[in-house]
Amino acid sequence: MSIPHLFTCPISLDLFKDPVTLCTGQTYDRSSIEKWLAAGNLTCPITMQKLHDPSMVPNHTLRHLIDEWLHMGDQFDPEYLATIDSLTALKRNLESHDVTLENKLQTLEEIRNLSEVPSSRNSCLIQLRFLPLLLQLVFGKVKTTLSEGEDDLKFVDVALSCALRLLPLDEMECLNMLKEESKLASFLNLFEHGTDTVKISLCLLIEAISSSSETKELSAMLGKTNDLLHKVVLLVRDGSEAGIKALSALSSLQSNRENLVREGAIDGLITYIMSAEKGEKNLAPMAMATLEKLLGLETAKEELINNPNGIHAIVRMVFRVSDHEGSENAISLLMIICYDSLQAREEAIDAGILTQLLLLLQSQCNGRTKTKARMLLKLLRSKWDEDSKNV
Repeated sequence: MSIPHLFTCPISLDLFKDPVTLCTGQTYDRSSIEKWLAAGNLTCPITMQKLHDPSMVPNHTLRHLIDEWLHMGDQFDPEYLATIDSLTALKRNLESHDVTLENKLQTLEEIRNLSEVPSSRNSCLIQLRFLPLLLQLVFGKVKTTLSEGEDDLKFVDVALSCALRLLPLDEMECLNMLKEESKLASFLNLFEHGTDTVKISLCLLIEAISSSSETKELSAMLGKTNDLLHKVVLLVRDGSEAGIKALSALSSLQSNRENLVREGAIDGLITYIMSAEKGEKNLAPMAMATLEKLLGLETAKEELINNPNGIHAIVRMVFRVSDHEGSENAISLLMIICYDSLQAREEAIDAGILTQLLLLLQSQCNGRTKTKARMLLKLLRSKWDEDSKNV
């Protein structure tokens, strides 16, 4: 019975006994890679990349496949093995230094097509460690400028697209490779010089990073990168839904909020909300929920109140004939800023908040939203009485 290529160590060419995976995503037999490292080699034998982390992670998935193959022999599902072998061949194409960029791009397109429909192939792609490989291919080299040809930019675009499809199925920990200075520099450079589709993919990557406990430290690093935050805010101002998702996720970490406010997040979100009024489907509720998180900072409250469009934009979102999804968020925001600010209360009343609340109370919105609407009316009435006495 011949040994499937997947089950042989790239160094010894023998059947794996104790497969372990390096930080580069490559798998070797433990004894073989230990000898390689003991000889003074500080690189990955296949990719020749420098090992920033020499630790080895047991590849339990591959170990399980080998045990299953040994136990079942000829009864081992040949189709499954054929799928593994074909995907392994695709992976070798991507790893090889001898394969042309055009051929690698064709390989990526094939992987993207395979991952479009959820199937057992996707789990095979995860088992074969495609995700860290794709991330390494995109961020592994620092580019001072993106003056490459069209194929280079297309390669980055398709690789990111494939990575995002695999991300929900894999462990988020592999994203922590971006904590390396060189890879983070490549990420930032792509965000500045990449195509619109690349920027959208990077925003979705930021959303994934900032939504997982496994990558909390990386999210904090991104939150300290003011240039990146500024560029995300610019995307939000331009109406980018991916930008809203990235900004919302980044704001989930409290340590990121001050920098977000400093880089113009309040004005960016208000601009998005104002432009979103015209569209039927948008992420205005998410934008307002993000504003609510940021309003825990006094500087954020001041920026919102002093923004010439701030109060007006939020009042307009209290009641919309076709959509009550953002009503509760809008009311919560107004309760926060109107509680201590006479200016905010006066602007809200001038913008028509009383009419908006009365219309909302007569609508088919849910009970919790109506309760909040009554609370805001009560707050405005009591504060109006206090303000009148102080005149």
